[in-house]
This record gives sequence, structure tokens and C-alpha cells, in this order.
Amino acid sequence: MAVPAKNIPAPDLVPVRRALLSVFDKTGLTDFAKALAAAGVELVSTGGTAKAIAGAGLGVRDVSELTGFPEIMDGRVKTLHPSVHGALLGVRDDPEHAKAMHDHHIEPIDLVVSNLYPFEEVRRSGAGYASIVENIDIGGPAMIRASAKNHAYVAIVTDPADYASVLNALEMNLGSLSLDFRKKLAAKAFARTATYDAAISGWFAEALEIEHPTWRAFGGRLDQVMRYGENPHQGAGFYLSGDGRPGVATARQVQGKQLSYNNINDTDAAFELVGEFDPDRSAAIAIIKHANPCGVAEGATLKAAYAKALACDPVSAYGGIVAMNRILDAEAAEEIVKTFTEVIIAPEATDEAAAIVAAKKNLRLLVTGGLPDPRAAGTVAKSVAGGLLAQSRDNAVVDDLELKVVTKRTPTPAEMADLKFAFRVAKHVKSNAIVYAKDGATVGIGAGQMSRVDSSRIAARKALDAAQAARLAEPLTKGSVVASDAFFPFADGLLSAIEAGATAVIQPGGSMRDDDVIAAADEHGIAMVFTGIRHFRH
Repeated sequence: MAVPAKNIPAPDLVPVRRALLSVFDKTGLTDFAKALAAAGVELVSTGGTAKAIAGAGLGVRDVSELTGFPEIMDGRVKTLHPSVHGALLGVRDDPEHAKAMHDHHIEPIDLVVSNLYPFEEVRRSGAGYASIVENIDIGGPAMIRASAKNHAYVAIVTDPADYASVLNALEMNLGSLSLDFRKKLAAKAFARTATYDAAISGWFAEALEIEHPTWRAFGGRLDQVMRYGENPHQGAGFYLSGDGRPGVATARQVQGKQLSYNNINDTDAAFELVGEFDPDRSAAIAIIKHANPCGVAEGATLKAAYAKALACDPVSAYGGIVAMNRILDAEAAEEIVKTFTEVIIAPEATDEAAAIVAAKKNLRLLVTGGLPDPRAAGTVAKSVAGGLLAQSRDNAVVDDLELKVVTKRTPTPAEMADLKFAFRVAKHVKSNAIVYAKDGATVGIGAGQMSRVDSSRIAARKALDAAQAARLAEPLTKGSVVASDAFFPFADGLLSAIEAGATAVIQPGGSMRDDDVIAAADEHGIAMVFTGIRHFRH
């Protein structure tokens, strides 16, 4: 049964006479406190916050004066007291509440300024278990939630970015804050504590290796409101989870206009793909369009890799995303800007390269400071009607797999290198996925089809189109290898790849008709390797 409400109407304007300030992040604190004091607001504070305010020459009451009780247990217990929470939760127009406050000498608090211990930052730093636990704030969330619940009388400020708007509202309302303003602050406060608790519960699940916790929470902080989502009639915002994984969310935008929803989605796909390629082994480029690769290649230099990647599908590359696994240099930048490109993302960029990109004012350049680890664990989620699907990140890497040759012919060393390359790319192609590769470059990609044989034919057709555009005598699929993200349920998909010119195949295996597919490969003298791992990507 729900807790009954007394239906006491909330006042519109509440004068701010007393404020409690207790913050970890002291950005803008002293200036804010000075402005409150100048407006006649009594300041109450705790610990380091009180010292900072007093150090600015302001009068401040220690919270222990309200509670009659000192801070104890290394500051763990200071605001968890009836004199504080009664001051925050008391319904001042309720006679019973007012009498309790009077009888127990509880002085009302009209404004609370509180932000939390930096749990998310400490977690990301790699600190030990005990340090992470010590940075779980208790008193802060309790005050924030109490104030937010009683927003009929109390304003709660959790973000230094809101200090200016609070001061402006106080000035506009002659020292009071409106109910509508207090509601908005309360909504933000509850969202903040929810995100904080989501980070804590997520860390515990990870630390205790609980794969599927009974309650699952995800949280994030708004980074930007976008003009629209996937389509102009859809609203969209970009939220940061606090995960330190290098990528579009953690990148520094060097130049270019604001990223769109589709830009962010595609750039994430591009950088995750290129992260599969070790920069110490070779340079690598991935060109992405609509979250699917239209060209991927390795090379001795980024310029060489870009040329090979672009040759796979130069038509689709127009307006695409370009990701690389090494520092963007001037030579590569000069080539990339010759084709209309939406975003370039790289671990870093030279000054010369950045200057070349700067000539294209709308071209976004992002630098991340590193590459995503394809082997790292993590959780990915997808919304469905009424719920969320959550799963572990696909962190299987072909170099770690036990590859099994199942045909009479064994792949040559060159074929095996291309097979591994193709399977790395197939992991990042929408299912059903078929990837043809030759000499460390994709030469045909088929994605997102309901039939695997259709993906194989589409990839071959794209290779034929690319060959005609480049005035080649035959498509580069001749003498290529082919990767499939999942098993061939019938031999027809394999036969289509053979017809396109593939000489070796890599696939997970596991079909009821594996023997038929192997027999077809042997009949045509094709080498085939099973990985035992599939890479569906829907």
C-alpha cells in the first residue's frame, strides 16, 4: 500500500535564509558562497567546505553547531543527524512537522549545495577495492535525496554549473526561489544520485563477477543535446557513462561542427573496428558508412592503408567516417580530405595533419589518446519495448582462437594472414556478414542481409563495380579469401564465394551440414578454416 499524502499545497516562492554547503568538487564554491552571503543567506557547512568558505573571509557555522554533535569516524558521520534531516524533510506548513521542529530546536534549511565523492573517477583510476569503497558517498546522497523529496520547501544544487542560474533566480525573485525552479533542481538531483548508484552497483557486479545482477542500472551525464536523432523528427542527446575506454565519447574534438547522432554511432563503430589492428604490426584504416565498413586495410603507412581501403568501395566511402590505429600524419590527411568525409578519428594527429584537415571547416577531427582494447571485458545494452537486453562485449579476437583446418588443402601463409584479417573485419559487419580480403585489404563486403548467400553475392557485385571504376581487368575477389561471421547453413553461400574467385574460407563452423560444405570446398580445391566462434552483429 502506498504511503498516503497529506495534500498540503507547496508554496510558490520560498525565501532562502539558510544554506547548507557540503561539496567535494569546490569549483566556483567561494564565489557562490560570497554571493549567497551578500544576499543575506546564513551559511552552514562541513569539514573542508567550511574551511574553504572561512578561508575566503566569510562567516560560516559548522554543522556541528546545528547537531550538537561532532564529526566522527573520519568524517563518515557528520550530517546524518535529525537536526540536519529534520531541517531538510520537515513540511513547514504541516502543524505536526512544525511542532516537531520547534520542540527539537530544528532550524529549517532552505538551500542545500552538495556534490559527491568522486566514485566514478576513483574507479576509473584503477584504485584498490578498499579505496573504491571509501569513495562511496553516504551522507551526500542522503542529503540530496531528502532535499529533493522536500522540494516544496528546499532547493537542492548538485552541479557547480547551476550556481549562476541559482543566483540569477534569487535576484529575480528578491531572495526567493520558485516552485518550478525547485522542481527542476530536484529532478536533476535524483538523476545524479541514480547515476551515482548505477556506477556503484555496476562496479560491485564487476568486482564480484556477477554476470547478471538481479537489478541492473545504467547511468550517464548529458554531454550534448543534438539537433535530431537518426531522423529529423527524432530528438536525441548524447550521454557519457564515465567509462574510460578510448573512443568517440572520450575523444577531444580538434575541429569541425558538432557531431550528429549518426556521426557518433558510426564513429564508434569505426574506431572499435580499427582497434582490432595492432599499430605496432601495421598501419590500419577503416572507412565506415551507416555503421558498416565499406573498406578496411592494413599497410606500411596510413596513406597506403587508406588507398587500399578506399579502393574496396569508393562510392560508399563518400560522406563516411575514417578511423585509424596510428597518429594521423600529413601524408594520410592529404589523401583523406580529397574525398568528402564526415569524421576522422585517430589516437592523435600531428600539427601538420591537423592544419590540413582544418582547411575543411566542417570536417570533424577527433583524437582519443589511445585505442580501444578488443579483448577488454564490458557490457553493452540495447533497449526493447519494456526492457533492456544486456550482454558482455564481443571480445573474442581471432589471434587467440584455435583455428582448425577442415579441408584437404591447408591455407598458404599468405591466405592464412588474409583469413585472419577478414575475420577481424567480419566481427564488425552487420549480420549476415561476408568479407572478401586480399593482401591485407577488404575487396568486397556484404552486410545485413537475411540470406548469407545474398551477402556473398552483394560483396562480389561491389567488388566488380569497384574493379570497373578502377579500370581493372577483373575484380580483386579473384584470388581473395572470404570470411563469414557465422556458419554456412548450405553450400550455396560457399559456392557463390568460390564463383567470385575466393581460394580460402574462414567461418565458425557448427552447421548440421558442415560435411556438405567441407565436401564442396574440397571438390573445388578450396582451403577452409573453422574458428569455433561466431560474430553475429545485429
